[in-house]
Amino acid sequence: MDWFVRYFIKSALVYLGLGVGMGVWLGFAPEAVIYRPAHAHLNLLGFTSMLIFGVAYHVIPRFTGHPLHSRRMAEVHWWASNAGLVALVFGFLLLPWRPGARLVVEAGAVLAAIGALLFIYNLWRTLDGSGPKPRPEAGGGRRLPMSS
Repeated sequence: MDWFVRYFIKSALVYLGLGVGMGVWLGFAPEAVIYRPAHAHLNLLGFTSMLIFGVAYHVIPRFTGHPLHSRRMAEVHWWASNAGLVALVFGFLLLPWRPGARLVVEAGAVLAAIGALLFIYNLWRTLDGSGPKPRPEAGGGRRLPMSS
């Protein structure tokens, strides 16, 4: 399993834990409703999207029989999406107290969007079979199926 697949899934689990913890806090402290955007982004962009990214990067190449278009792009995607989400959540937590934190939210949103666009492009090209071409084997040997 590629490191970025494992890290997307582990990141998703961390964000799920943080989102659930924040949800419990919101349930016990109704005045904390001002932090609802941070809670929503931890759960939706953090848990749901990161899990989808990780699982898709693992299964789509296997289901299609095509190698991933760009592993490097998937690695950059991991960094951009996680940095973007952390900035978004941090910005949303600061926003009620520091209106200037809007810039942090905007930077996080741009990074998260870049990550999502990289994912879309990378999987689209993978589905089209435009990934790296396998090198011919010496002696005309038979190719083994991809391992996990």
